[in-house]
Amino acid sequence: MDEMRPTTGTVPTMTTDRPEIEIRGLHKSFGDNHVLRGIDLDIARGEVVCVIGPSGSGKSTLLRCVNLLEEPERGQVFVGGTEVTDLDVDIDAVRRRIGMVFQQFNLFPHVSVTANLTLPQRRVLGTDKARAAAVARENLERVGLSDKADAFPAQLSGGQQQRVAIARALSMGPEVMLFDEPTSALDPELVGEVLSVMRVLAGEGMTMMVVTHEMTFAREVADRVVFMDGGVIVEQGPASQVITRPQHERTRNFLNRILDPAATPPPAGHEGPGSGKTAGGGRGA
Repeated sequence: MDEMRPTTGTVPTMTTDRPEIEIRGLHKSFGDNHVLRGIDLDIARGEVVCVIGPSGSGKSTLLRCVNLLEEPERGQVFVGGTEVTDLDVDIDAVRRRIGMVFQQFNLFPHVSVTANLTLPQRRVLGTDKARAAAVARENLERVGLSDKADAFPAQLSGGQQQRVAIARALSMGPEVMLFDEPTSALDPELVGEVLSVMRVLAGEGMTMMVVTHEMTFAREVADRVVFMDGGVIVEQGPASQVITRPQHERTRNFLNRILDPAATPPPAGHEGPGSGKTAGGGRGA
């Protein structure tokens, strides 16, 4: 994929009268599995869009296509007016505009928190050592971890490691932030500290595309919620509408399972209390 693309080239000047992210007719397959089936989506500058949906719906694949970590078979992706899917684009230059935060933290375990933030700046952006250190300090303060600058990743909680990963992405000066279920690997009591940082970024006007199952965050922070299922966008609109008054039955069924899992009927064949069966066997065992 990426090795077939040039690492040099020009990046057209950004335009200001079009969406920050534009996705047109996007298709992506893995073998016989048609994961994305003609996605069209715009995200305005400064907008926070949360993408929700069941596992396997294509939402993470869609996110990864925005910076070409996955290369679509058909369709176009534009970021800041630059076509990411253009074979002649300098994809490395485009990616410098895009911060990405993954489910896993992907920190360098053998160096300090500060080094995790300064090394990418120096190697990718060519930032001098003093400036890189200043940017690292600034972004650690933004995520509330100034006191962990000299710590190593193994000395941090999962929530702290994810906040370091966010600070590392911010240190590259992105215009867009992509979050791929950033709290899914965290213990429940650590989720809030990461979402709090993301709320601050949203308040600062950062353009954000967030794949998440955190419905409270989506309802409170997102300007728009996009519900995907089966590789298509089923429904989208203001967060308050999609989450509290969904129009499509598929959206309603998904949200009912997420928001009230106890009310979801048991799978076929499940034997609950009073079934006449006993633990470890019983009738027909």
